[in-house]
Amino acid sequence: MQSVSRVIIRHRKAVLILVVAAAVICAVLSFGVPVNYSFSDYLPENAPSTKALSVLAEEFNDAVPNARVMLKGVTIQESLDYKAKLKALDGVSDVLWLDDVIDMKLPLETADSETVEAYYKNGSALVSLTIRSGDEVPVTEAIYELIGPENALSGHAVDIAAAQNLTGNETRTATLILIPVIILILMVSTTSWLEPVLYLAAVGISVLINMGTNLFLGEVSFVTNAVSPILQLAVSMDYAIFLLRSFEEYRKQTDDIHEAMSLAMKRAFSAIAASAATTVFGFLALVFMKFGIGADLGIVLFKGVVLSFLSVMFFLPALTLCVYRLLDRTKHRTILPEFRRMGGVVSKVRIPALVLVLLLLIPSFLAQSKNDFTYGLGVLGTESR
Repeated sequence: MQSVSRVIIRHRKAVLILVVAAAVICAVLSFGVPVNYSFSDYLPENAPSTKALSVLAEEFNDAVPNARVMLKGVTIQESLDYKAKLKALDGVSDVLWLDDVIDMKLPLETADSETVEAYYKNGSALVSLTIRSGDEVPVTEAIYELIGPENALSGHAVDIAAAQNLTGNETRTATLILIPVIILILMVSTTSWLEPVLYLAAVGISVLINMGTNLFLGEVSFVTNAVSPILQLAVSMDYAIFLLRSFEEYRKQTDDIHEAMSLAMKRAFSAIAASAATTVFGFLALVFMKFGIGADLGIVLFKGVVLSFLSVMFFLPALTLCVYRLLDRTKHRTILPEFRRMGGVVSKVRIPALVLVLLLLIPSFLAQSKNDFTYGLGVLGTESR
């Protein structure tokens, strides 16, 4: 590690340029990563539902309807007009209604009542349609605009559109909340106003590179796309903190800034590598799940932790050495108390605390078996109608 650290220190500006360039390129590439919103694509091949989907695809040439429109208070003619307008929408490949199953030239009273009521009942029409895969969001928006607020739209395609909208919005919301909280915590626990920026820069660079390199995986699930950046940020932040803490300690022992960084890198390498390795193997365990999203998420997070480790060990030292003077100018007193008496307090209550933990184990174990789990996309949001 000593020889590697010397190369990084000597060529720190080149390292910065290369890493930042890679991050910019990957940030652009991340917009081109295909995102899969279908859970069925991740089901095991031998699962009954997967086999059923295969049989449907083989036996029926036409696509299975994936959305339904409920039109309230409409006549037969108005229903036919709506059907024509729905079929004319770009992205709607097929529309099915009553006129496709009975002869509309004959009185409705002569047709089978159950068949009629499956499509038209009490002045309301139920229209089935097929929305082309990949066009769920724009098509559902167009349908909502067409049918108005008094009517309703449901189905698998609507769930997929909701998933796309919600994951994007929720990820942005979580990021907007998480970043300020992280900065606030780091500001009160560090001794320089610039340190939080360095931490976020080192880990943020690795997050961008990870998202961009997902392009080489072909596609990622919407679950992976939504949670992997936040998880990577959460599990990798301590790598950067440990390196800069070591750097500060060695600066007190030597006036040579380069030597201090070299020693810090050497000391931090084994500790950070061990921490990263345990995290990596934990995420790799997801690969062995039969449900394909586990492997999808595990591979992306494995890649993310490795990139975070490399960013902290290569990019952060180079960045720190370029701005260490500014780091010194932004020094401040530690805001967070040192908790010197905490050890004594913990030592005094160690036995009661242990007993309390043991007592909580049994009810906690029993309670976890009572958890309710939701599956699929049907529970996403309450905004669809």
